[in-house]
Amino acid sequence: MLETTLALAGANLLAPTILFFLLGLVAALARSDLSIPAGAAKVMSIYLLFAIGYKGGVSVAENGINLQLGTSILLGLVVSFVIPFVAYFILRAMTKLDQLNAAAVAGHYGSISIVTFVTATSVLDSAGLTYEGYLIAVAAMMEAPAILSALWLATGGRSINTKVLRDIAGNGSIVLLLGSFLIGVITGPQGMEQVSPFIVAPFTGVLCIFLLDMGLSAGTNLQKNRKMIDMSIVAFGLIMPLIAAAIGAVAGVILGLSVGGIFLFMTLCASASYIAVPAAVRIALPQAQPGIYLTLALGITFPFNIAIGLNLYLIVAQWLG
Repeated sequence: MLETTLALAGANLLAPTILFFLLGLVAALARSDLSIPAGAAKVMSIYLLFAIGYKGGVSVAENGINLQLGTSILLGLVVSFVIPFVAYFILRAMTKLDQLNAAAVAGHYGSISIVTFVTATSVLDSAGLTYEGYLIAVAAMMEAPAILSALWLATGGRSINTKVLRDIAGNGSIVLLLGSFLIGVITGPQGMEQVSPFIVAPFTGVLCIFLLDMGLSAGTNLQKNRKMIDMSIVAFGLIMPLIAAAIGAVAGVILGLSVGGIFLFMTLCASASYIAVPAAVRIALPQAQPGIYLTLALGITFPFNIAIGLNLYLIVAQWLG
């Protein structure tokens, strides 16, 4: 089994999605003028959210809504709320960040990176491993609790107002992901037959180009903010995903998920948000330094998860499964 797992991990490192991300990262660090138009990147992100949400909804329609779905969402909410507290205390112990910036960073690590999640589903599809489709809904629900945790850590709850809550609920990524999921539940396999030529065959190709753009963004962010990031902060960006993935592994076992499900839950916990949380933090905690929390989430943890972390999480999930 170990040989099979390691062979699968090696194959994942040579997957087109991973290699295109690394191409973008290297190009940015080499100061190449390679770029993806902002409008094209936006369209690709909409496509990926729509496709993964819809496929998850169809999977639920095929298997039915049950107690495990509700339990998984509840545990996902709890984990998303708790992880920022773990991240905050680690940051305060191992870095020189003040309370405000440590809280802002911690919120990013309790929330999730939907791009990392989508890449993880692509890894499972390539490996021929199945997973619980309702985890798409769990992913969407795990965006918001971490933001509330970050605000509480920074201000003792004083910045949690209706405007912030409204902005969280109306976040475009959450709306599209949940909306596509619900449409998939309603239309089921019959609907999938109608849209499968659009969301199945092109999916990996679109993801490759999108990850090329993410690699460019990660490299650019690292270069721009390198003076704000010392080695203790870099170490946190590499250690925290592993700690959060361990929490996700325990949660996945408690829920009785499949190997693919445990892997995805670990990925959700290990990833760091660079879309929903930065937008909320910019409104609620304007004094926090974007050069710190964005560079950590997008420039350090995201590349680590894509290039190395996903393989580690898959190995652990297969052992546990």
